[in-house]
Amino acid sequence: MVTLNDYLYSGNTVLKILNEYTSDLMQNAKATHNSVDIAHCNILIQLKEILIHNDFLSSQSNRIKELYKYMTREYPFLAFTFKGRIKSLIRAEEKVNGYIMEYILNYYTKNGKFPKESEIKTRLSCFRDIIAYRIVIQLPKCHANPMEDITQQELKYLYEIANILPTFLEERGFSAELSGFDSQTFSELMDEANRPLYRDYIVSSKPHGYQSLHITLYDNFSRCYTEVQLRTKDMDDNAEIGEANHFGYEKQQELERQRAELIPKGECLYYDEAYERCSLLQTIDLSKIDVNMFRAIDNYRVNDGCGLFRGRQILPFEHLSRFQNDLID
Repeated sequence: MVTLNDYLYSGNTVLKILNEYTSDLMQNAKATHNSVDIAHCNILIQLKEILIHNDFLSSQSNRIKELYKYMTREYPFLAFTFKGRIKSLIRAEEKVNGYIMEYILNYYTKNGKFPKESEIKTRLSCFRDIIAYRIVIQLPKCHANPMEDITQQELKYLYEIANILPTFLEERGFSAELSGFDSQTFSELMDEANRPLYRDYIVSSKPHGYQSLHITLYDNFSRCYTEVQLRTKDMDDNAEIGEANHFGYEKQQELERQRAELIPKGECLYYDEAYERCSLLQTIDLSKIDVNMFRAIDNYRVNDGCGLFRGRQILPFEHLSRFQNDLID
């Protein structure tokens, strides 16, 4: 079986690793008539194309920047950041195989049989966050209403911005996609017309405490999908350095993998291969990896200049809350 781990120790660049891994994976998939691995390859090819032909990102980020400029005018009292990133190679590989495992396990648990190849491939078509932008807001206490809970005030502004975002960006060449989110619970702060567009992980928070609003957009100019995430600073702290951070998420994934005993080895090829690839990714010692522009002391102290483990940044904007109405002695 072809796995990403075999390509991380030869001193290559990320693009060369992507080329070699994708080529070998595709060749093996064709030889074994494995259409799920072909779909897997197509996602990696998308990542490679974005890394090579990224001129369109200037256009895209400039149009996203229009929302940032709008917010600086309409919400001068808020502090907020806009960040953009291209998903890292390791995270993309993790997510593809995680999708396969999750779908097969849930399908098998519900139906007592395994899904068809075509159904698994359809699940992979939901992989639309290779490019993602994150908006994080915070209401400084000096601008908060002392008579109201500050968390509720921040939520009000977060949903207000979420309600503005689809139409604002559609006027600038993006089309909002239906989320397909299963939850029937919605915040009263979300406009009814926008509810089908968002995956609301605030009302329906994940087991590890992750909270955020996610919306998928199709960029009609560059003809690719992108995701926008909206969070308060507390939600972002929890995702980055709290219980819901990536390492906490990996622990949750490890618990999920322990459920593999529900599907005995050899019962489903696609599950077995995704399980093995995920398991191997969890064993990586980042300090041993030899990839250009990447260095790690251990799995926590990482300097990633190539987008191998951490996403490649494409849009850093920061707005500090203005104090133009404050009295200055």
